Parts: sequence; structure tokens; C-alpha cells
Amino acid sequence: MGVINCSPESFYRGSYIPAGEVHDRALAMVAAGADMIDLGAQSTAPGSSPITVAEEAARVDAALSELDGTGITLSVDTRHPEVLDVCLRHDVHAVNDISGLTDERYARAVADSGLPVFAMASCREPGDAAGIAATKKALEAVVTRCARFGVEEYVLDPAVGRWTPGRTSEHDWELCRNFSSFLEFGRPVLAAISRKTFIGDLLGRQPEDRLAGTLALTTMLVDAGAAVVRSHDVAETADLLWVHATMRQT
Repeated sequence: MGVINCSPESFYRGSYIPAGEVHDRALAMVAAGADMIDLGAQSTAPGSSPITVAEEAARVDAALSELDGTGITLSVDTRHPEVLDVCLRHDVHAVNDISGLTDERYARAVADSGLPVFAMASCREPGDAAGIAATKKALEAVVTRCARFGVEEYVLDPAVGRWTPGRTSEHDWELCRNFSSFLEFGRPVLAAISRKTFIGDLLGRQPEDRLAGTLALTTMLVDAGAAVVRSHDVAETADLLWVHATMRQT
């Protein structure tokens, strides 16, 4: 899953693609090995500048307009039903919801769309579960919500990242060390760790210099059962996965 951010507020400036360049970047990512593109227009990084729902919708609409007719498999990263409504006017194939369907109005809109969902571990707000026990409880709640709203196709996201003030880097390392335990829900699990803060804290590096650390951890999470890898660096991650798969052949 290659990442395209239409938000200049993104924590990693290298992932920001301005209007007019989305089409070419998406095609390049697919050529480099991306199976799908995850497109979002509002930064969820701590401390990022907030934007209105109308601004998010306008950014997404412009980006998706560039991709209509390309045949690229697209996931849209939003948690607002108004934005989802705009997305559904275009060729989209999945929804990435960091709120884990906690908003009933949004959950019903997602269910009505019939699209598969990437659903993140959340209790009341995105990523508010800190630690392995709380994360499993949040994922259990996500599974319950999916059943309640009739969402049958979904991938679980254990929410690695600095989502709320109470979360620490050690919380993220704990989730990664115990990643295989998230398979107990019987659903595919997403590894979304690309260039995140906990890697930078360990290595003392800014987002621009976290690729090596990200790739090392990605290898281990795939070994632990990750079914989907979300990445800012498609070519390097595709090479990693190809080599990894080749080494596991018997």
C-alpha cells in the first residue's frame, strides 16, 4: 500500500503530493510495485494544523479526479462521512478509517458503500488504546462494530504510532514485538509503521532519515504475519517483500 498525502501538513514532507502531480506519482508507485494506493488529505500527526472537513473534501476530490479511469486500486483515508460521500463519486475500492468505526454515522456510511475497510484500534478516538492489552480490547471492539454494522471485509490496524499524548515509543515497540498476537482475531492485519516517531526516537533521526529502520522493522512484522504493508517508500518496500518471499520458498 503506497501512501499519497494531499496534505502539506504531513509529518513526512516527502509524502506530500500537490494537486496536478497525483496522477504521475500514483502511476509511478504502481510501476514500482504498489498493489494499492492509500490517499488522504488531512494529517493525523500530533500537533498538525487542523483543517475543515470542506477543505479535506476539496483536496480529496481534486486528487481522485486525477485518478479516475486509471484502474488503480485506491483506498481513501478519511473519517468524515461528508468526505466519504465525495470519495464515492470516484473510482475508490476501500476505506481507511483510523477511528475504527467509532462514529456511528460514518460507520453506517461505510457499510452502505459496501467497500472493504482498514479499521484501526480505537476506543473513543483514533489510537487511544495504549499498550498491548488495551489494543487487543480496542481491536475486539472494532470486530464487534464491524459485525454490528454489517461490514464483512475488513483489515485490522493495531494503531502503531503517537496518536494521543499518553502514548510513548515503548508502547509502539510493545505492539510490534507482539504483532503476531493480533492474528488471533482471524482477520488480516495491517503494518503501518513507515517512518514513524518511535523509529526516529530510537535512532535519533528525523522522518527523512528513517527508511533503513522502517525496512528492518517491516521485515520482522511480515514474519509476524502482517498481510498488508503501508509504506511511503514503495520501490524499496517492494524489493524487501520480493526478497523476503524468495527466501521463504521451500
